[in-house]
Amino acid sequence: MARIFISYKRTDPDTAVAQALHGALTAAGHDVFLDLAMSIGIRWAEEIERALHNTDVLIALLSEQAVRSDMTAAEIETAFQLKKRILPVRLAYREPFKYPLSAWLNPIQWALWDGPDGTARLAEELKRAVAGSELPIGDGPARSDLLQSRPDVLPFESGAMDVQSPLYVRRRADHVAHAAITQQGQGQTVTIKGSRQVGKSSLLMRVIHAAMEAGKSVAFLDFQALDSETLRDADIFFHRFCGEVAAALELAGPQEPDWDPSLGNLQRCSRFMESGILKAVSAPVVLALDEVDRLFDSPFRSDFFGMLRAWHGKRAVPTAKAWKKLDLVLVTSTEPKLFIENLHQSPFNVGEQIELSELSVAEVAELNRRHSRVLGPEDERRLLALVGGHPYLVRRGLYLVASGQISTEDLLAHSNLERGPFGDHLRYLLFLLNGRESLLGGLREVLTKHTCRDMMLLERLRGAGLVRMDGERVLLRCELYARYFGKHLLG
Repeated sequence: MARIFISYKRTDPDTAVAQALHGALTAAGHDVFLDLAMSIGIRWAEEIERALHNTDVLIALLSEQAVRSDMTAAEIETAFQLKKRILPVRLAYREPFKYPLSAWLNPIQWALWDGPDGTARLAEELKRAVAGSELPIGDGPARSDLLQSRPDVLPFESGAMDVQSPLYVRRRADHVAHAAITQQGQGQTVTIKGSRQVGKSSLLMRVIHAAMEAGKSVAFLDFQALDSETLRDADIFFHRFCGEVAAALELAGPQEPDWDPSLGNLQRCSRFMESGILKAVSAPVVLALDEVDRLFDSPFRSDFFGMLRAWHGKRAVPTAKAWKKLDLVLVTSTEPKLFIENLHQSPFNVGEQIELSELSVAEVAELNRRHSRVLGPEDERRLLALVGGHPYLVRRGLYLVASGQISTEDLLAHSNLERGPFGDHLRYLLFLLNGRESLLGGLREVLTKHTCRDMMLLERLRGAGLVRMDGERVLLRCELYARYFGKHLLG
C-alpha cells in the first residue's frame, strides 16, 4: 500500500473533495496524510516537510484558488525535487497552468473533477493511478479540448505576469532591459537581480518578448525545474544543459561526436554551443536563464559561471564571429559575488546589470489606479505602511479588494492572521525556513538586534526576500513580516 500526501487549499470545494478522497483511499488500505487542523508554526512546517519526504505519491487538488497559492506551489515543487510521483487533479479548473506550475505539471497527465457527482469516479481513478495506472487525461486533442483560456476581468498572476497584462507597471528597469536586448550585432550580457517576488521573472518575460519581436531566437531555461541530482552531478548537468538549450530551439541535442570523452565538460559544452547552436541557427540567439542562484551551492558553480564569462569574452575574438550572435540574460535573487570565488570568472559583473527594488509610492498609486482606485489615499498609505512596496503583496491586496473578496478594513485589520488575506503567503515563507537553522537564527538576530553579522547569511535572507537594509541596520522586509515572524520566532 502507498503513502499518499493530499495537497489542497482550505476552501470550498477543495476541502470537501480532499476529505472524500482521504476516506476512500484510507479505506483502500493506503496511508494518507491530510492536514485538516494542524496549528500553524514551526512544528507545522516540520510536519508538512516530513510528510512530503515520507510520501510515495502527491495528489495535488488544483482549484482556481489553489493554483494561486504559494503553499500549493511549494508542496508540488518539493515533491518534484524529491522525485515523488505527482497526480494532479483539476477541480473544475480548465485553464492552462501558468508558471511556475506549468514547469512541473505540463508534462504530467491529470484528472478532471467537474462537480460533486464526479467525486466517487475521481476516487476510483486515483486508486488505479496509485496502483500504477495513468490518469485519464493525457496528450492529444481530448486534453487540449478540455482546456479553455478564460479572460479574467480582473486577473491575478502569482508568478510571472503575462506580457499583455494590463496590470503590469513598467519601471525604469524595463526600459534599460529593452534597450539592451534589442541591440543587434555584438551580443549582450544582461543580469537581472533582486529579492524574491520583486518582479524579476515578469521582467524576464518582457525581455524574451522584446527579443523575439527583434527577430532573435530564444532558449529559456528555468533552473527551478532542475532536480537535486542534476544540480549535484556535473556530468549530468552540462549534458542536460546543452540538451535543454537545443530542445528550446527545436534542434538536436548533443550526440556522441559532440560529447568527446577526452574533453572536459566546459570544452564539450562550449563546442556544442558553437557548432550545434550558434552555427545552426541563422538568427541571433538569446540564452535566458532564470533562477541561476540555484547553482550557487553546486560543486561546479565556478566552472559553469566561468564558462558563461568566457562566452561573453569570445564575442571580442575576431576569429569567433559566431559568438557575436549570443545574448546572455541571467536572473538571480542572491548576490553572486559572495558565491563565486574568482570575480574575473563571473558573468554577473559585465554587461548590463539591472537591480529591481520595491515599488515606489508613485508605482503603488498607479497600480491602485489600474484596480479602479479601490483604496482611497489614506488606505493606500496604510497598505504601504504594512507591506511597503512589496510588489506581490501590493498586487494581492489590491486584487482581493477589487474582486470583492474582502473589504479594505478586513484587508488591513486581519493581514497577519493565519487565515487572513496574506496567510497562505506567510505560511509558505515559514515552510521554506523549516530545517534551515542558520536562516532562522539570522532572522532572530535581525528581529532582536537589527543586524546580521554573517554577510553570506545576510545575503541569503535578502535574496529570499525576507530582510532589507536601512542604512547600517538590517530590518524585516516589511511590517507584516516583522509582526508575523516576531510572533513565530520570538514567541
